[in-house]
Amino acid sequence: MQIVISGASGLVGTALQDQLRHEGHTVISLVRRAPKNENESEWNPSSGHVDDNVLSKADAVINLSGAGIGDRRWTQSYRRTLLESRTATTSLLAASLAKLSSDGKQRSLLNASAIGIYGDRGDDTVDEASEHGTGFLADICLDWEASTSPAQSAGVRVVHLRTGIVMSKKGGVVKKLLPLFKLGLGGRLGSGHQWQSWISIDDEVGAISHLLTSDLHGPVNLTAPNPVTNREFTAALGKAVRRPTLFSVPAFAPKLLVGSEFAEQLLLTGQRVLPTKLEESGYVFAHSTLDEAFAALL
Repeated sequence: MQIVISGASGLVGTALQDQLRHEGHTVISLVRRAPKNENESEWNPSSGHVDDNVLSKADAVINLSGAGIGDRRWTQSYRRTLLESRTATTSLLAASLAKLSSDGKQRSLLNASAIGIYGDRGDDTVDEASEHGTGFLADICLDWEASTSPAQSAGVRVVHLRTGIVMSKKGGVVKKLLPLFKLGLGGRLGSGHQWQSWISIDDEVGAISHLLTSDLHGPVNLTAPNPVTNREFTAALGKAVRRPTLFSVPAFAPKLLVGSEFAEQLLLTGQRVLPTKLEESGYVFAHSTLDEAFAALL
């Protein structure tokens, strides 16, 4: 297959393009600078530029673009950046694919989303059939997914990749926590009862590759089948690095550091998410438990 990827330089995108090329696919990365080789194509979502000739040859487009949710405090300016970095890229790709649909070629758009769409669900279990939640993250995800509508209306197969916490020592949560836990300074956040739905980087990449040839469409949860509480996550990471996890971080501390809304929606609440559609489609997880994931990573 010929596959176009945006956000290819990120944590997931880097691993994904390596895996897809290993599988024998041709991968073209969309970049916001002059291309360095034939495997890159320049685009500019702000000005609405993307090379339709590159998209016309693609069997699938994988859009992973978006500013980092946990990279900065959520000021009004950065809130706009978080939203627009997702909707502008998605709208451009969706409109371009819709325009190309008249050639009769069947294409797929696998578009990033997140389990934040479910909002804070307490101990309730949710899957793709569950209603969306409320809050800033849920609203972003709703607008993000809605931005694919031109492609869907034109008959493009659209998959919303509702991803959980991606486990990799090269980035994300694990990279940030490892130094603390190796020093024996790791501990639960707040009560520790909040649910964390995670997925190993190997399964994130494996699931996306699986979805390229699947007939699934609409929302698909990219999470492992065994979500854990923050308390269980903390204990598992401590066990993996053979260090005690005696500390607990009171809820007011992250609120002071990163802001109340950021802390509440990203750190102190969570979702207990199941990958129902992914498992029903036949995908077999490489790491279905947190211990397996940490063993592979560390």
